[in-house]
Amino acid sequence: MNDASKKRMNKKRALLEKSVENVFLIAALIAVVSVVGILFFILMKGLPAIQEIGLFNFVLGQKWKPSAELYGIFPMILTSIYATAGAIAFGVPVGILTAVFMVEIAPEWLQRIIRPTIELLAGIPSVVYGFFGLLVFVPIIDGIWDNGGNSLLAAIMILGIMILPTIITVTETALRSVPKEYKEGALALGATHMQTIFGVMVPAAKSGILAAVVLGIGRAVGETMAVILVAGNSTLMPTSVLDRVRTMTANIAMEMGYAFGLHQEALFATGVVLLVFIMLLNILLSKLTGNTERS
Repeated sequence: MNDASKKRMNKKRALLEKSVENVFLIAALIAVVSVVGILFFILMKGLPAIQEIGLFNFVLGQKWKPSAELYGIFPMILTSIYATAGAIAFGVPVGILTAVFMVEIAPEWLQRIIRPTIELLAGIPSVVYGFFGLLVFVPIIDGIWDNGGNSLLAAIMILGIMILPTIITVTETALRSVPKEYKEGALALGATHMQTIFGVMVPAAKSGILAAVVLGIGRAVGETMAVILVAGNSTLMPTSVLDRVRTMTANIAMEMGYAFGLHQEALFATGVVLLVFIMLLNILLSKLTGNTERS
């Protein structure tokens, strides 16, 4: 091959690499533009309603009655927080222990059964979870407390199950990424298997486990269809886990179809509050993982 041919080949190779880099750049720009576009659209549609209603009246108002032009979403904010906290209280211990079992205790043949089951759990549509909750949890709760069954408790139970695949999968990945030397060193020093798991493996995977928890919170906060089917959809202030409730996402989904004017803008404003909530979660995740990695 002469020098001219080599130069042409190098030029083609450089051109190909540059083209591939540009494709990557375009893909990244599409992702960024999509996020910015959604943020801009939600803020543009929602902020005028917050200005007209008043920030405190909107966020801290306890009555949602569009027919009387009352747009207070505080009961729905509280419901979203309660439902998410309850789901995390149930889902995090179960999810982490399941991941530990899969990584450290379960034999290979059992892992081959559990893992596809969890993956199947992640792929089930949320409306199917809602039907399950409606046909199983709601009658059980009604049979025990005679309250009709649709309640905050039913929402917590169904959300607790729905976040399990996220927490188990991410926690398992974090545990498997812990260097084997950590485990071997602990065992060599005389630690038992359980002491090694909970004294070395879990702390070493802490940043990944925290990420799993925050992703689970994001899943629980954003869930809509299953919650609509089991929560009862009352806009009153929740005072008990047996009350009928409505979350912010359910409020948007149920009323957007027929809303117009200020009512519609107030629903977009609910989306703004939800967006701020998710952004705070992401900031919290960054802080927690950053602190953990530094420690």
